[in-house]
Amino acid sequence: MANNQNICCPEFDIKYWDNKTHVWQDKLFLKDEVKQIIHLPLNMGKVITRMWQKVDKAQAGPDTKDFLILAYDPSPWKSELYMTVTKNIPNANIAKVNGTFISKVFDGHYQSVPQWIQQMDKFLADQNQKAIKYYFHYAYCPKCAKKYGHNYCTAFAQIK
Repeated sequence: MANNQNICCPEFDIKYWDNKTHVWQDKLFLKDEVKQIIHLPLNMGKVITRMWQKVDKAQAGPDTKDFLILAYDPSPWKSELYMTVTKNIPNANIAKVNGTFISKVFDGHYQSVPQWIQQMDKFLADQNQKAIKYYFHYAYCPKCAKKYGHNYCTAFAQIK
């Protein structure tokens, strides 16, 4: 997260995440939950602020280029958020994520997620792979998406 008052989200580098394979072994994330109604988040801002305060207080934030907030929707009524951290944080829900992930960057509105999943499924099938689970990372908050003129979203397909 940037300290500049006019830009809270740093400019996103597509090349760093598009069509990449990531092998994570005990990758640390601070985990929290967002309430939803049919996949529309209700308290996203409050949850992200709460998470960032914990990360900032513990000085556990990664380099800007490695910063992710992954969203996984296990149901239409809640979303799990995973924020990258560099170390364990006392009294926090820390998840260790393991596996192989293929990432692909999209540009568009949240409502496009079902189409992006279809595109990712085809992309993976062409590589003889299949997604076990999907996580999504939005590069920008709504204000910064408007400022930059893009709403980048990286889909992370867990394949192993």
